[in-house]
Amino acid sequence: MNPILLLIILIPIIEIYLLIKIGSQIGAMSTILLIFATATVGIYYAKYEGLNTLRSGFAQLSNNETPAYEVISGAAIAFAALLLIIPGFATDALGFLLIFPLSRKMIFNKLSKKFKTKKKKRNNFIEGDFEDIEDDDDRKI
Repeated sequence: MNPILLLIILIPIIEIYLLIKIGSQIGAMSTILLIFATATVGIYYAKYEGLNTLRSGFAQLSNNETPAYEVISGAAIAFAALLLIIPGFATDALGFLLIFPLSRKMIFNKLSKKFKTKKKKRNNFIEGDFEDIEDDDDRKI
């Protein structure tokens, strides 16, 4: 089964389960207020971290450096803000992990090690000489 389709099915199931469990422990109104509070705090912190990442990217551009980490970090912060807007506790936890710089850097390091390919030193060159031979039989039709 496609992993994206599986996530689309499993994430709402997990969120509903957590909402029911937490709601039965602390009450329905407290659960709703907690969802709004995490969304509000998360969005403001995402804005703060996004501006810090933007400043850092401009500083690297002014030093003639490529702001590759800042671009990836900005995309992760935007995704984290989306996760924090979605009501639920599992998406909020993942969103907060992506917003905090320390955990974001740890996640990036894990992913970069996973996708890094081993560089082999190979020469893909074949040396040789060529000679251009004109043939009288080549006629244009």
